[in-house]
Amino acid sequence: MAELEGIYTIWLRETKRYIRYRSRILTSVVTPLLWLIIFGTGLGTAIQFGGIGGYQQFIFPGIVGQTVLFTAVFSGVSVIIDRQYGFLKEILVAPISRPSVVFGKSLGISTASLIQGVILLLLSFIVGIQMTVPCFLVSTGFIVLISIGLAGLGLMIASFTDSMEGFNLIMSFIVLSMFLLSGALFPITGLPSWFSLQFI
Repeated sequence: MAELEGIYTIWLRETKRYIRYRSRILTSVVTPLLWLIIFGTGLGTAIQFGGIGGYQQFIFPGIVGQTVLFTAVFSGVSVIIDRQYGFLKEILVAPISRPSVVFGKSLGISTASLIQGVILLLLSFIVGIQMTVPCFLVSTGFIVLISIGLAGLGLMIASFTDSMEGFNLIMSFIVLSMFLLSGALFPITGLPSWFSLQFI
């Protein structure tokens, strides 16, 4: 029970920290929409896209994934902030195991990612995507699983980094590489076989 209470407390702190900054919620939703509308429209008219639906419909799942990726990974910087202000020491001396601390923070970060992802899924009608209930539930489940894993990655790297500048440099390289090579903006079928790991 002590472990569960500790996980809940850490999750609640991370969630309250996110909800209190309403400007962060607004910008985290407006920015992907700008990507979707401006980048999708501009690039969609510049390239010949032969998929079903428009280019905006193609990149919509990628934009949702981008939002989850950026939020979950870069939220790991909270470890560095807690270390600088001494709050991390208070957590580490608490009667709770360190895996529970990491899991609690991961849950809090994934909650923020889930809120942003769900808002974008509900706005799918902007690009003409009909979001059915089964599709919404499955997408939400994937958002939770992916955000927890990415939050763990961000927390792990942040635990070995001393400054926010170093963390941002490392994560920018990792995040941009993951996003650009994920097939979110372009079909991976157009990449060379050795580059996209298509051996068949």
